[in-house]
Amino acid sequence: MSAEGGTKAIVAALAANLGIAVSKFVAFAFTGSSSMLAESIHSVADSGNQGLLLLGRKRSERSRTPQHPFGYGRERYFYAFVVAVVLFTVGAAFSLYEGYHKISHPEEVESPIWAFAVLLVAIAMESFSFRTAIMESNTVRGDQSWWAFIRRAKAPELPVVLLEDFAALIGLLFALFGVSMAVATGDGVWDGVGTVAIGLLLGAVATILAIETKSLLIGEGADADTERRIVAALESVEEVERLIHMRTEYLGPDELLIAAKIAVHHDDTAAEVARGIDAAEAKIRADVPAAKLIYLEPALDEASRDAGATAAESAPEAPASS
Repeated sequence: MSAEGGTKAIVAALAANLGIAVSKFVAFAFTGSSSMLAESIHSVADSGNQGLLLLGRKRSERSRTPQHPFGYGRERYFYAFVVAVVLFTVGAAFSLYEGYHKISHPEEVESPIWAFAVLLVAIAMESFSFRTAIMESNTVRGDQSWWAFIRRAKAPELPVVLLEDFAALIGLLFALFGVSMAVATGDGVWDGVGTVAIGLLLGAVATILAIETKSLLIGEGADADTERRIVAALESVEEVERLIHMRTEYLGPDELLIAAKIAVHHDDTAAEVARGIDAAEAKIRADVPAAKLIYLEPALDEASRDAGATAAESAPEAPASS
C-alpha cells in the first residue's frame, strides 16, 4: 500500500463517527439506554482513533535525524497500536462495565423512538464509511482474502479502519437488538445484554488489532514472494554468483531495508564488483519499489574459492629457465 492509501477511508470514518457520536448522545439523553451510551462512547473512541491514525501518518513523514537515522516510518505502527489500546480500554472495558451495571440494576428504556431513529441513521452512516474502506482496500488487496489482507498488510490504516467499521456495524445491530427486546418485553436487562455483547465484540477486535500492530511495531520482514523477487533480481546480475544470506525488515509501510551477503567471482576486480552491486540495487528497486535501503556485502564463494585453489595447486609447474 502506498503512503497515501487509506487517507480517504480514514477521513470518511472520522466524519461518520463524529456525526454518529453526537446523534447517539442525543438519543441517550432522551432514552437513558445503556446500549446507546456504550455506542456513544464507542463512536467517540473511534473518532479519536481516526485522529491518531492521521497524526501517526503525519509524524512518520519527518526527515531522518542522527538519533533516528532510519527515519520515523514506524510512527504509523505505534499510533495504530495505541488505537488498539484505546479501543480496548475506552470502548470494550466501559461497555462491559455499563452492561454489568444495567443487568444488575435494570431500568426501562424511555422514548425508544429516539433510540431506533438514531440507530438506523448510524447504521446508514457507518455503512457508507465501511463501503469506503472496502473500496480503498480493494485497490491494494489484490487476490488476497480479507483475513490475509488484514494479517499481511504493512500499512496499518486500512486494516484498522476496516475492523473498526465492521465492529461498529455489528455493535449497532447488538444495540438495536438490546433496545428492541427491552421495549418489547419491558425488561431493561436486555439493554444490558446488548451492551455486554458490544463490549465483548470490541474486546475481540482490539485484541486482533493489538496482535497485528505489535508484530509490525517490533519489525516484520518481506513476504516470501517479495523475497523471491529480490533474490531473482540479485542473481540475474552477471557479477553475482549467488546469494549467501539475506535479511529484510520494514522500517515503515513503504520503506523496506535489505541487507544481503552475495558471492562474487574470485577473479573480479573491485571496480567490476562495484558495478555489479550498483546493477543489483537498480534491479531490486525496479522490481520492489519499497526497497529504499539496500546494503550488499560482497564475499568470495567458499566453494568457488576452494575450487580455484585446488586448480592452482594441481597445475603443472613451469620449467625452470636455464
